[in-house]
Amino acid sequence: MQALLEQNRIAESLINQTAETFGNKIGLFGKLFGCWHKNLTRPFTIGNASYRSCLHCGARKQFDTQTLETFGSFHYPPAILFKNN
Repeated sequence: MQALLEQNRIAESLINQTAETFGNKIGLFGKLFGCWHKNLTRPFTIGNASYRSCLHCGARKQFDTQTLETFGSFHYPPAILFKNN
């Protein structure tokens, strides 16, 4: 859980606050053989986008703060690359 929170903190500081927050959509192969996304975090909000993350693989799903419902497809968060100096 701590690693996921740290990943979200780093992503918030590096990602432009647009639709790119959710990253790449999980394809059919990922849905069939990947994580089934049953254990989700509490909702996080970055700018005007809210989402919940899978505790196992980090995939994100949109969250509606008005209806308090999770909706849409799962997306893998954008990759964060670090440069070694």
